[in-house]
Amino acid sequence: MTSDRDAVQAEVVLGRTTSTPSADACRFDAVDAPFTLVIFGATGDLTARMLLPALTALTTGGHLPDNFAVVGASRTELTEEAFRERMREAAKEFGDCDNDAWAAMASRFTYKQVHYDDPASFTALAGFLDDLAKERNLGPNRIFYLAVPPTVYEDIAVNLAGAGLAEETGGYARLVIEKPFGRDLETARVLEKALHTRFAEHQIFRIDHYLAKETVQNILMLRFANAIFEPLWNRRYVNYVSILAAESIGVGHRASYYDHFGVLRDMFQNHMMQLLSLCAIEAPSLFEADLVRDEKTKVFRALRPFSDKDVAEHCILGQYASGMVDGKRAPSYLDEEGVPGDSTTPTFAAMRVYLDNWRWQGVPFYLISGKRLPAKRTEIAVQFKPVPFSMFRGIFGDHIEANRLILRIQPDEQVSLTFQAKAPGPMCLRSVTMNFNYYQGYTGAALTAYAKVLLDCMLGDQTLFWRQDGVELCWKFLTPLLEKPSAERLFLYKSGTWGPQEAGRFFSAHGLVP
Repeated sequence: MTSDRDAVQAEVVLGRTTSTPSADACRFDAVDAPFTLVIFGATGDLTARMLLPALTALTTGGHLPDNFAVVGASRTELTEEAFRERMREAAKEFGDCDNDAWAAMASRFTYKQVHYDDPASFTALAGFLDDLAKERNLGPNRIFYLAVPPTVYEDIAVNLAGAGLAEETGGYARLVIEKPFGRDLETARVLEKALHTRFAEHQIFRIDHYLAKETVQNILMLRFANAIFEPLWNRRYVNYVSILAAESIGVGHRASYYDHFGVLRDMFQNHMMQLLSLCAIEAPSLFEADLVRDEKTKVFRALRPFSDKDVAEHCILGQYASGMVDGKRAPSYLDEEGVPGDSTTPTFAAMRVYLDNWRWQGVPFYLISGKRLPAKRTEIAVQFKPVPFSMFRGIFGDHIEANRLILRIQPDEQVSLTFQAKAPGPMCLRSVTMNFNYYQGYTGAALTAYAKVLLDCMLGDQTLFWRQDGVELCWKFLTPLLEKPSAERLFLYKSGTWGPQEAGRFFSAHGLVP
């Protein structure tokens, strides 16, 4: 009779065992210590649409301690009851929060009117927080979330410090800011100086919610937890890498903001650079915040600078004209409410960049992002080199399609690998694709991107957050492209198409036109 132990040993010899992590190993960390979350801009859209649903998910999922408080802070004059009613309505509209769930959360919310440019307002806030901490036994841990326009970041940071709220005495004080981190290198450094004279780097959490998307986090796991990928992930086997972040919507209600920033500042300086870094970094010795961010910084340092000639040769900028999207007529960018009639702000960019390092020398990375494109789609394609010699040239000719790995981030989260195989019947070659649906077979816990980054803020884990050196390096790299292009360099494209024709011709040789 074969014992269970013998059976297990036989499985090992035959190579069929799988390593299944314990339930504890795959569980989200929970916040143990009490804390106070202060949300500046608590009456705004970001709080209602993103932060409140994230807080609801963390609370109902059991990730937060029994004792915590959320203080809404904004310039609006509101009673505590009125603020709670706003939050209840937002939780119902934007989050999965029924009456019972809200009843369990409601008492945690309170409100304090604060004028961001008034030091006395922050002195009053400090007293309010001290009283609240004593009343509810919350302790000294505090998170200050700036869900406000970047123009008031400096005022809030200065006044928080002036009121003693940046000090870490017996607990932590963390400052959370959203992109954009400046609008160019100079303003990024001004912001950095304003923040760092009041807060230390370990206290500052620069959110890029793209990094918390499940399939973005999966990039490092796919690369560094599988021996079949990492040995091929270099210039010897990879022909090019393309990163596409397409949006079908226009600027909508963000027109005044967007016209001030454009696609390069809105998408490339942050989301696209982060996706590039995850595709290109070397393996850190441990999956820890500073070690991971050290490797990302090395990628940003390796970016080959653009010369004046390179700007025209390697970068195409576009702006959407009117066209058809989902069967409906879409206006041009210049016809959007709030956009100046002579604006040359780009809504589309396609660029080819190189990394001057050992792993990637000579391999082009194509970064493409735009608004009013045919579909909402974010994906990374790794195009491998073709076989160096075809033994089948007498049958199929010299050309055999190369392998292609696609990491789809949204909307359908999956990984697909295309390779060559014999077709059934006569001697014929065909391309076949293996697909992995990210959530197939998984029934465990999951968090939205905002819930994940908010939880990491509470845990003090900065792995998924920007560090100042990375921010400055990316601004420096993009500086030659940031000046608004002349009309001659800005190519129009119809809404509902894949960008300017010039971009199609530029990338068609590389198979990048979707």
